Amino acid sequence: MLIDFHTHCFPDRVADNAVCQLKTHVHYEPLTNGTLSDLTSKLKDWKVDRAVCLNVATNAHQQSSVNNFAAAIQDEKNIFAFGSVHGATPSAEQELYRISEMGLKGIKLHPDYQNLELLDRRMFPVYDTASELGLLCVFHAGWDSVSPDRTRVTPEGILRLHRFFPRLRIILAHLGGLAMWNEVEDKLAGSDILMDTALLRGMISPEQAYRIIRKHGAENVLFGSDAPWQSSADAAEFIDSLPLTSAEKDRIFYQNAEELLGIC
Repeated sequence: MLIDFHTHCFPDRVADNAVCQLKTHVHYEPLTNGTLSDLTSKLKDWKVDRAVCLNVATNAHQQSSVNNFAAAIQDEKNIFAFGSVHGATPSAEQELYRISEMGLKGIKLHPDYQNLELLDRRMFPVYDTASELGLLCVFHAGWDSVSPDRTRVTPEGILRLHRFFPRLRIILAHLGGLAMWNEVEDKLAGSDILMDTALLRGMISPEQAYRIIRKHGAENVLFGSDAPWQSSADAAEFIDSLPLTSAEKDRIFYQNAEELLGIC
C-alpha cells in the first residue's frame, strides 16, 4: 500500500498556465501536465493507491474557487483534497467552516506564495478556527525558490507556533524544512509535529534523512512526493533505500495517512 500525502493538480482550464508559471520558480521539469486526469494516470504508473492533492489560495480572491475545486475532485477513495485560506481576507474563518462542511480533511498554507508571515497576527484566527474544527494544516516548510532570500517557515518559527496553538494539527512538508535539515535535526526532530517526505530525493543525504526520521519517529512521518515535481516512484525508492524496519516503512508509506484520513 502506498499513499502519497503531497501531490498537486489544477483545474483543467488553468493547469497548463499554472505549471508553466511554477516551473519558472521551482526549476524542475514537471512530470504531469497539471491536470487531475494526468496526475491520476501517473499515480497509477507509480503504484500509488491513494493520494492527497494539496491546493493553495495564493491570494484572498481565490479562496472559494480553490476550495470548490478541492471538493469537486475529492472522491474519498483514491483522491483526498485539501483546501486553503488566505489570512488577508476577513472571510478566512468562515471559509474554514465551509471547508469542513464540504468534507475536506485539511488545508495547505504556503506563506511564501501567500506573502504572509507564519506568525502574522492575521493568521491567528485561522489557526484558532482550524484547531477548533480539527482540520489538518500542511505548511510548506523551509527554503523556497519563490523567495530565495527570505525563509518564512523555519523550525524555530514552527516551534513558536506550536506553543501558541498546541491543538493545531501541523504537518510540515519537506521533512520539516527544505534545505534546513541541520536545524530540523537539532530542534524539531523528536517533537510531536508531523512531517512529510516530499522532494527529498536529491536534496538531502540518505544518512541525514535516516537520522531525522529515526529521531522523530516513523509514526510522525508521512510519505509524500510533491508531484508533479518529483515522482512518487522516485520518492518511495528513496525512503525504501533507508535502513528503516519494515514496520517503520509501513507507518510512513500508508498507515499514518490512513489514520489521519480516517480510512483505516
